[in-house]
Amino acid sequence: MNMLERVKKGLIVSCQALPDEPLHSAYIMGRLAVAAELGGAVGIRANSQVDIIEIKKNTNLPVIGIVKRDYPDSQVFITATMSEIDELMVTGCEMIALDATDRLRPNGETLAQLMTNIKAKYPDVLLMADTATIAEAITAEKLGFDCVSTTLMGYTEQSSGDNIEDDDFSRLKEILATLSVPIIAEGHVDTPAKAKRCKELGVHAIVVGSAITRPKLITETFVAEMNEVQ
Repeated sequence: MNMLERVKKGLIVSCQALPDEPLHSAYIMGRLAVAAELGGAVGIRANSQVDIIEIKKNTNLPVIGIVKRDYPDSQVFITATMSEIDELMVTGCEMIALDATDRLRPNGETLAQLMTNIKAKYPDVLLMADTATIAEAITAEKLGFDCVSTTLMGYTEQSSGDNIEDDDFSRLKEILATLSVPIIAEGHVDTPAKAKRCKELGVHAIVVGSAITRPKLITETFVAEMNEVQ
């Protein structure tokens, strides 16, 4: 089975920590992935070559690989160029996710150009489109992505203020009704109830990250709520 078949109707846990975060360590990400697997996750999403290699040493779950890297001439930072694709292809990850928004890419490259280059070099690789808007999701399907996610909804200028749960997940419903490729719910899916609702609506799988694997952020949400009481 390919990755999409393995993760169908299940939970994918995003195990990531950036260099400025307390849990930044390939070893720790590997242990988080083990914990996710023991808890019933069917897949892992992970950032960086070193983290993915460590995770695959410790778990049999399929991995969605990304590389987060800042570029001075672009706001795109999730698997932005062919360089990141090349890095991920040596990890053995089962799928690669990349920013599929309509924002300017590094060196002025278009998403269509990048997709052409990827498919020419790695024709069998499975690709996930991280999108922020319905229009971007539609474009991603046309460009040949194997699945489309809502990862960046609310995180870009074009989607500012949007949340996947708005109006009982109305944007997600429209994407599901419009596209034929598998749809992955990701971004702001921070409670079991939201994950359940996404599954009820018919998404292919659900990705949850911060609510499971970022204890600093989780602690901050508790503290903020408690501090409303004097």
